[in-house]
Amino acid sequence: MTGIIKQVTEHGFGFIEGEDKIDYFFHKSSFRGKWLALTEELDKGSKIPVEFDAAECPKGPRAENVRRI
Repeated sequence: MTGIIKQVTEHGFGFIEGEDKIDYFFHKSSFRGKWLALTEELDKGSKIPVEFDAAECPKGPRAENVRRI
């Protein structure tokens, strides 16, 4: 699935709006790339397109294997 990273936090997690318009939670351990560079780009207002594997967890939709496209 594809989507856009909407938000990341200093605590190491974030949210992606998927192509299906659902918000997916993800943890930095699921991000395949440099977390610090990602947070800096988002701070500048960049929209970052990603691909990810959608999964369901007890708390709701989750993104795994998140990678930039």
